[in-house]
Amino acid sequence: MPELVYPPVIAAAKTMFRVLDLKITIEGAHHVPRTGGAVLASNHISYLDFIFCGLGANPAKRLVRFMAKKSVFTHKISGPLMRGMRHIPVDRRAGAGSYATAVSALRRGEVVGVFPEATISRSFTVKELKSGTTRMATEAGVPVLPVAIWGTQRLWTKGRPRTLNRRHIPITILVGEPMDPADYPDANAMTVDLKARLTALVDRAQRNYPDKPAGPDDTWWLPVHLGGTAPTLEEAAELEVRRRAAAVDPDA
Repeated sequence: MPELVYPPVIAAAKTMFRVLDLKITIEGAHHVPRTGGAVLASNHISYLDFIFCGLGANPAKRLVRFMAKKSVFTHKISGPLMRGMRHIPVDRRAGAGSYATAVSALRRGEVVGVFPEATISRSFTVKELKSGTTRMATEAGVPVLPVAIWGTQRLWTKGRPRTLNRRHIPITILVGEPMDPADYPDANAMTVDLKARLTALVDRAQRNYPDKPAGPDDTWWLPVHLGGTAPTLEEAAELEVRRRAAAVDPDA
């Protein structure tokens, strides 16, 4: 099936990056296989992470099919684009169907993008991971590549206003070494190692980031352990509980 939607969307995104003069650094793109199935497992700090995670696979000329919540596919603007790019909708009340779709895509040789934390981390540190990422990789017999994204939270994240017109923001994308399911006794053990690797990559991206807060009011985008004022993991979890309790749409 010809790709009629995805390439123009990538071209438009790259044009936006140039207009905003985003300082994008990609490391480890050579780990993305040029053929065959693979899972890209990224941390999640922004509503834009799928764009930048996908950019990490661009040097290998791979198009990533991201798993995203169902409501994004029914939205009047994002829906046609998501469906046209053949991303995978996730209904959190009936996840078996999306899981099977992802496994099938992996077996066909597709690259599937997953955010194993499930939701954006308000603490900007890696939360507990869902095991679905490693289970689907194990079932399909494909590698998992941890991906660290940093800087995207400064453009648009949960609980903050969109600042999509901000220029010169550094964005870091680190692609880690592939993890072979055959090297682990089971998917749970692989999930534990995935979290450790993802945490190490995110920490490296944070500590090597070339920008600093502009002042006391600009420390919100840094985690507490690096001197920022983002919520702690515990505070972020409490905020998430309150948000879900107040949500009209349980899939939000």
